Amino acid sequence: MSDSTPNDGGGREFERVAGELRSRMNDGSIYPKGSFLPPQRELAEEFGVSRDTVQKVLRELRSEGWIETRQGSGSRVVKGQQVHSPTSSGMVTLRPLIDHAFGQSEVTLDVFTLTSESLDAHIRMQAERIRAKEIAPQSIALRMMLPSESLQLPYWRTGQPAQDKRLKARFLSITERYAESLRTALSDLQTTGLVPSVDLQIRRSRLIPYSKLYLLNGTEAVVGPYKVYTRSIEMEDRKVIKGALDVEGLGAGLTHHVKDAELHSQGTVFVTGMQQWFDSVWEYLTD
Repeated sequence: MSDSTPNDGGGREFERVAGELRSRMNDGSIYPKGSFLPPQRELAEEFGVSRDTVQKVLRELRSEGWIETRQGSGSRVVKGQQVHSPTSSGMVTLRPLIDHAFGQSEVTLDVFTLTSESLDAHIRMQAERIRAKEIAPQSIALRMMLPSESLQLPYWRTGQPAQDKRLKARFLSITERYAESLRTALSDLQTTGLVPSVDLQIRRSRLIPYSKLYLLNGTEAVVGPYKVYTRSIEMEDRKVIKGALDVEGLGAGLTHHVKDAELHSQGTVFVTGMQQWFDSVWEYLTD
């Protein structure tokens, strides 16, 4: 396919392809951790974009730590997600839990996370289900807590001030980009009349999340610690910062808890306690 493909819509197409590939890797059912992405030509043909757009997407995914690329070997997925559930006999991915939550008439999500990268991928996946009329929620309410921009995080640093300043700026840029992507995805659902009521609130906390937390419809909780590791990070100018401390919230062992009819059951106590904690912290924060 020619790099001048007329269907290529620039930034919007870039976000569309990047978002879909993140979703496929995030879910793990199509591109699980350790698998390889299709060749650039196949990706360009599948998405109807230019190879230049695909190359830009792959650079972005590599910078975010989703893939690693070696010449002659292709792009291998190095970040994936699986959930260990004490309420089930096997392992499941996060997507079925999100699918189930969005299958309800009224959807509520409370999230505490470092960035909304994974959440954005899941929300866009649910938006496609809504457009395809697979589900029809009447309201979506999302509250998300992110760490304050003024916090000195223990991640995205090398110990060298100049590099650490660049890494933090990169983190803040990524955080804002995904937050804006969430706003756009949810706003589009409301303005097109697909979901009558949509409410997105984002507040900044002086707490640093060492685990990500998803509270789904007040009845389920998904919790997982961030896994710390060191890697090279490619910056926007293509310069590489080596030895940067990064974190991974995917594949780090997420735990699923379900609230049931038993008042004192382990699942009920856990979900209720986490919901009360989130609500109390939320009330002290400002928009």
